Amino acid sequence: MKKIQISPSILSADFSQLGNEIKRLEESGADMIHVDVMDGHFVPNLTIGPPVIEALKKQSSIPFDVHLMISPVHKYIQDYASAGADIITIHPEATEDLNSSITKIKKLNKKVGVSLNPQTKIDAITEYLDKIDLVLIMSVNPGFGGQKFMPEVLDKIKDLNKIKEKKNFNFDIEIDGGINFDNSKKAIQAGANILVSGTTIFKSNNGDIKKNIELLKSK
Repeated sequence: MKKIQISPSILSADFSQLGNEIKRLEESGADMIHVDVMDGHFVPNLTIGPPVIEALKKQSSIPFDVHLMISPVHKYIQDYASAGADIITIHPEATEDLNSSITKIKKLNKKVGVSLNPQTKIDAITEYLDKIDLVLIMSVNPGFGGQKFMPEVLDKIKDLNKIKEKKNFNFDIEIDGGINFDNSKKAIQAGANILVSGTTIFKSNNGDIKKNIELLKSK
């Protein structure tokens, strides 16, 4: 089992203080910064674009874990790579040719992530598992923060972990959506090694980010 890493979602941060919030996350032991990019088309919300990521990247020395919920995604990969994304995660449904988009991200020397919505089957990405660095399992329907965790996705993590062990693949399994101190343990036990969390990290225990990150990491 890989070591457990925490990728706080800045969707729950104070947007008027984003630079300071990222420094605070880094000082509190965050392993990476999770950036949700939404286009109001692929998902029903709008967030930030490459210029904001480029500005924020200058405030941080830990990786930027950028989740692109935009369609068509292929033509925007270069922009987010240039802005400073270290991991670029895309959805199979958002590209006409998943293999081509994976190849493009790899050619830009970035880590490749592919995200599975709650209703998306593992079959959608099985043939690409030897090429990708990360599978992001959505435990809510993407588009908004603060949603309730969907426990049925834990079986998907278990199945993915079995494939990973059987074929000796090395990709990370990340989970995002409604992660709290209770279900984080269930996600880790199922095989997830990267936890994305927003509300729990920024709001629990009177906003004690360091304590919240440590609690999420504990099995």
